[in-house]
Amino acid sequence: MRHGRRRFVIGFLTVPVLLYVVYVISPYAQAFQISMTDWRGIDARPEFIGLENFRRLLDDPVFWKAISHNAILLAGLPVITLGLALFFAYLLNAGGDRPGAGIRGSRFYRVVFFFPQVLSVTIIAVMFQSVLRPDRSGVVNGLLMQLGLEPVGFLTDPGLALWSILGVLVWQAVGFYVVLFSAGMAAIPRELHEAAQIDGAGKAAAFFQVTLPLLRHTVQVGWVYLGVAAFDAFSIVFVLSAEHGGPDYSTTVLANEVYRNAFGYAKFGYASAIGVALFFCTITFAALTLRLTRRDRLEF
Repeated sequence: MRHGRRRFVIGFLTVPVLLYVVYVISPYAQAFQISMTDWRGIDARPEFIGLENFRRLLDDPVFWKAISHNAILLAGLPVITLGLALFFAYLLNAGGDRPGAGIRGSRFYRVVFFFPQVLSVTIIAVMFQSVLRPDRSGVVNGLLMQLGLEPVGFLTDPGLALWSILGVLVWQAVGFYVVLFSAGMAAIPRELHEAAQIDGAGKAAAFFQVTLPLLRHTVQVGWVYLGVAAFDAFSIVFVLSAEHGGPDYSTTVLANEVYRNAFGYAKFGYASAIGVALFFCTITFAALTLRLTRRDRLEF
């Protein structure tokens, strides 16, 4: 019986594992190999140059700019998105008159919050490109000019462009986590909220003492996902920013530098080295987050 069950499991896992190796592990391995060469995309036998591409990274100011921009997104995107999502989800699920009861129309509000998730990232970027245009045809600047105010270069001012992109990323992501946290809060027994109210806890105290501890693992997973999204952020930056990472590299991120060096400058070896650096940054962030936030699961 045991051997039959093992053969059954192996039979089901063989094809998915092979597909994962071919389409995920193999490209990663090829990227590591290419990063050790000077391949320009057309050479049949590129020259092996060892760690030269990685030494160039250390002296590349654009690479360090991209690192700093990824760090800003990494610090801002999870904190702002999860904070807003927890706030809105708690209002929807515990904003009613009774302990643990949601507000009227909460299902409709969840649909509204979730709506950005049905749009592709590219569509969202094109939409906000029209909203944030620096002239009268932009929705925001058109309104400001109607009020007699000067237009704001949301995407053309080097000091504002990255923060504008961060705002778009938050808008795009927050709805999913509102729904996710709402599902987690709905699973918390109402008796816990009633007990907290009997003990004299208000809604804010009940959130921090009852709701948040029971959502700890959900928040942890959301933090990792948003951190990975902050390291990616390719499509939004590519479509929204001037010169696909500008102006003057003020919004470029590592993923954009991979694309720019590979398809703009035909430096596939150097682009692969940036990709390897991005890979290790992402893996390190996820591992550290899971390790530092690890805690015994609370049962209820």
